[in-house]
Amino acid sequence: VTERVTLGPLVACGGFHEPAMLAKLASTVDEISGGRLVVGLGAGWNRTEFDAFGVSFDDRVERFEEGFDIVRRLLAGERVTAIGPHHRVEAAELLPPSSRPGGPPLMVGSWRPRMLAATIAHVHAWNAWWADFGNHPDGLAPLHSAVDRACDAVGRDPAEVERTVAVLVAPLGDAARAGLGHRDGVAAVAGSSSAIADQLTAFAASRIALVQLVLDPITVPAIEALAPVVAALDRP
Repeated sequence: VTERVTLGPLVACGGFHEPAMLAKLASTVDEISGGRLVVGLGAGWNRTEFDAFGVSFDDRVERFEEGFDIVRRLLAGERVTAIGPHHRVEAAELLPPSSRPGGPPLMVGSWRPRMLAATIAHVHAWNAWWADFGNHPDGLAPLHSAVDRACDAVGRDPAEVERTVAVLVAPLGDAARAGLGHRDGVAAVAGSSSAIADQLTAFAASRIALVQLVLDPITVPAIEALAPVVAALDRP
């Protein structure tokens, strides 16, 4: 029902998917959406979920490294054989192949050195969650430095990696519900429509190409309250 909206998981936890099946799912969504998928990938962080699903939490980064290599090669159109301690594929390929040369773009949802080392040579974009930078552009410098160092280590121009962040926004103000806009001790972006727009615009001056809005609360009225914010952002 949409034609222009970019789609994507923010982010798919590698620990909960076999990599070949995750690649196939991503390829199918990209095809039926007309090439609008961004494949966000991460190792997972919520131990409660891992325990609930019976998935090992302690080796999640090692499994991600192995699985990421399979996912990105399959999406790029390769025929993949990989036999490792966690995953096994033999002469696997995605048919039909992706309609986009090289497959849909990949995004890594982590700024930790090991995760960046495993992915930065291959991803189109990097993403950080609002709690990682205090929900404010002033907190981004250490994360940018981590991404820059990872790019330098593999001989990649840091400018090639699009910087994106998820920003917590409270468009309804404090009246929406008790405790609104203060999660993990971090205040949400709030205020008038123009004030919210100004705060979001400030991220563009901090090397951020794209923001994803995490609404608090996640409701239809909150989405509707964003309309004047979007209008303010669209004004020249």
